[in-house]
Amino acid sequence: MNPPLSRTNAEAHLYMDLHACSCGSTRFPRHSAVVALADGDLASRYTGACEGCGEEREFVFRLAPTPSSTGGGFHYGSAEPSQLLDPGEWLLVADAYAGSVPAESTGEAGQRARAALTRAVAALDEVAKFAPDGEEVPGDAFVSERGRQLHQREPGRFRRDRLAAVRDTYAELLARLG
Repeated sequence: MNPPLSRTNAEAHLYMDLHACSCGSTRFPRHSAVVALADGDLASRYTGACEGCGEEREFVFRLAPTPSSTGGGFHYGSAEPSQLLDPGEWLLVADAYAGSVPAESTGEAGQRARAALTRAVAALDEVAKFAPDGEEVPGDAFVSERGRQLHQREPGRFRRDRLAAVRDTYAELLARLG
């Protein structure tokens, strides 16, 4: 078994949120432990019974040899692209978070809006990591079915200039929320 690398706990939890049980539920109490792999590397192991059907779920993620240090603020990973999610999945995550922000965002709703926009910006940063030197994310970066479908429907959304424009818009909205 060679588990995929999870660069942060946030990335691991997002991956689990996006990969439903066979019954369709994504919710399960996540008991976690650090375990040693056969090759000596460390991994995070998450287990728990699905809240929908009771089936036992397990996810194992290889830990980075050195902790991620990308500076302050919320982030899903370090400088390298994700091994868990492809750029299409990251863009869908950004869309979902940004789409959850209400028009009126004051008080508690403002706090939720700030959290959602922070995660949307971080997800867009993850998409951009798949095109470090190019004008757009290359087609072979899309390995999930939902990522490939989004890329086929809207390939222009993966151009670096469009990604930057959307990210800047979300960051500006975030700044206005304080």
